[in-house]
Amino acid sequence: MASDREQQLRAYVEYFRDLGVHEFYRNGEPPAAAAAVAVAVASDAVAVAPVVVAAAPVVDTTFLEPPIAKLVSFDDLAALPSSRVAVADRGAALRALQEEIGDCTRCPLAYAGRRKVVFGDGDAAARLMFVGEGPGADEDESGVPFVGKAGQLLNNMINAMGLKREQVYIANVVKCRPPANRVPEPVEANTCDPFLLRQMDIVQPEVVVALGATAAMYLLGVKQSLASLRGQWHRCRGAKLAVTYHPAFLLRDPRQKGEAWKDLQMVMAELGLKAPGKG
Repeated sequence: MASDREQQLRAYVEYFRDLGVHEFYRNGEPPAAAAAVAVAVASDAVAVAPVVVAAAPVVDTTFLEPPIAKLVSFDDLAALPSSRVAVADRGAALRALQEEIGDCTRCPLAYAGRRKVVFGDGDAAARLMFVGEGPGADEDESGVPFVGKAGQLLNNMINAMGLKREQVYIANVVKCRPPANRVPEPVEANTCDPFLLRQMDIVQPEVVVALGATAAMYLLGVKQSLASLRGQWHRCRGAKLAVTYHPAFLLRDPRQKGEAWKDLQMVMAELGLKAPGKG
């Protein structure tokens, strides 16, 4: 089993690749952000002051805290707040959190081609919350989660449950698009985890649906197959949590839509929802 240090170094290698540090070996002049990261890691720094490379603008390298290699469930990350946000104040609380995140540069995704930070969308007092993996190209362009083809399918799934998109809350494990839509690395997810956790604590949903194995892994702090997690209730931040397929996967394999519907029916029964047209 690889040590924590080895896993950290492996994560940094992946970031160097995404940031284009391989160009350093070709041309002898690394891209500004990649060079700043390389200098900091070479000195084994935990946090460094902004670095200027050549004529490049100042680069914020405060994301260089060592990656968290171990999975930690959201319930173990922090205790539930002793006082809860009132329904009337939840919208304002979410807006304040979004402003706090700002044009985030806390992890390398900020330097890997991201256009917009994709915060969340929906009812600040929703009973039901969906959590996906990370933004795609359409979401990166619009700044809104689940607006592409997978988002259209998610909207259909929500409508089939007897709800409208505006009645649920939707967010992702990471708020910036990973390059080429790859799976978020641990340091990226763990950097974003506190913000997603706070979103959940503000909204206080009764039920959370993890869309896909990656979302389930980070929310529950376990690395298990989707099959082993589906069909049963889990707990997360005071809510019941169900696991189902990510809409993007269902677009690739429509045969699994029936299985996903079973998961949603379990959620509907818990919330007392009925499909449209059914008494």
